[in-house]
Amino acid sequence: MKKFIKLALKTIKKAGASYGDIRIIESRKQRIDIKNGENERLDNSTTVGFGIRVIANGAQGFASSSNLSDREIRKVAEKAVQVAKASARVRKGSIKLAPEPVHNDIWTSPYLVDPFQVPMDEKLSLLMQIDKILRQDDRIKIAHSFMSFWNEHQWFASSEGSFIEQNMLRSGCGFSATAVEGDQVQTRSYPQSHGGQHSQMGYELILGMPLKENAERVREEAIALLSADECPQGEKDLIIGSGQLALQIHESIGHPSELDRVIGMEANYAGRSFVTTDLYKDFHYGSSLVNIVADATLPTGLATFGYDDDGVRAQRYHIIQQGLYKMYLTNRELAHVVDENHSRGCNRADGFNNIPMIRMINISLMPLQGSLDDLIADTKDGLFVECNKSWSIDQSRLNFQFSTEIGWEIKNGKKTKMVKNATYQGITPKFWQSCDAICGQEEWQLWGVPNCGKGQPGQTAEISHGAAPARFRNVTVGVDK
Repeated sequence: MKKFIKLALKTIKKAGASYGDIRIIESRKQRIDIKNGENERLDNSTTVGFGIRVIANGAQGFASSSNLSDREIRKVAEKAVQVAKASARVRKGSIKLAPEPVHNDIWTSPYLVDPFQVPMDEKLSLLMQIDKILRQDDRIKIAHSFMSFWNEHQWFASSEGSFIEQNMLRSGCGFSATAVEGDQVQTRSYPQSHGGQHSQMGYELILGMPLKENAERVREEAIALLSADECPQGEKDLIIGSGQLALQIHESIGHPSELDRVIGMEANYAGRSFVTTDLYKDFHYGSSLVNIVADATLPTGLATFGYDDDGVRAQRYHIIQQGLYKMYLTNRELAHVVDENHSRGCNRADGFNNIPMIRMINISLMPLQGSLDDLIADTKDGLFVECNKSWSIDQSRLNFQFSTEIGWEIKNGKKTKMVKNATYQGITPKFWQSCDAICGQEEWQLWGVPNCGKGQPGQTAEISHGAAPARFRNVTVGVDK
């Protein structure tokens, strides 16, 4: 790989670029889906390619190819410089990268069992056993279970002298049961997160999860929801389970903290942001209990790495501290917008053939104290919800509505009847300002989100969010009828 890298950097310099970098990526993916006793999907794919990004005449250019050869390296490097020079003719200002030390390093995510070495028969057998348990009642019309694995090996080098090799391995799994009776359709999933559980681990993730042990419960809850009462309507104290809270963090804190959205450079898929720079470091985003930390060093996080795609070392820092907004997600290009003299290490691309953009790293709500049982016992009239069903949020990330697979009413400190179609809504800062309790470390869990979309053409990124169940006062729940 080093000979290709040297050739690329030599070519872009000769073509007139003031800066350049190359990312060579070898990626392997495997996905297995079982649906109603049938092998619905079995994908194995491997891709290799490279992307070259440059700055010439103050503008940026990018080009990529899946043909890793000397001739193609020269061709793509020259094309990237041509794109930059063409862009410079219409640019409004010159790109200035925040300084970053030169890094020469190798970083590898830890794992115990390589999932690509686990026999396919073993994986299929486990999924089929889960499927069989889920379909032991005729009212279950759809049983779905899956496993997914991804290994990415990346080589990065820049004209500034950095050379970084990284190797990341991620695994995921989960299942769901959909019950149907008359005009009623209800789904329950495991784990309690939208789209299963995903971690930067090996096959030990699957081995360590009680998958079969939860299949019967998931089936019975899906069936019970068919005849459950509708979610009550009005204002209630709302306790949100950690899996649902992960998506709440993602949509109402993560996306509005991306600085390119804030300044209007990016609005695709998730809109812009209400957290404009005039609010920077002087805005009560949440109550004093709310501490939100961005951390690309967090063990097992999907957005854990040694260096981002700018070659910036991974970092940990507060986005929100004791309720006050502190820091955006930035890259080398935009750090100066908020008077920062270094990047926060959030530039990432989806594969070799996309240009890096600001993406979330792992973003978590810090735990406080107490168990979920303690929190329920401390709630007089409330609703407990978990596992996302659907969500909607406006283009400024202010007004939102979430619905969950399941809810339970809380009366006088006790979890009582199950309710279906549980829904809640709010305005982002008012909602986070209403947070008056967060459970402790023993309830805290890290949830992987493998499919965050952004950009046009669209890119997918992987992120994790940690949370413990938390309570929010006087939240509007249910749907007006």
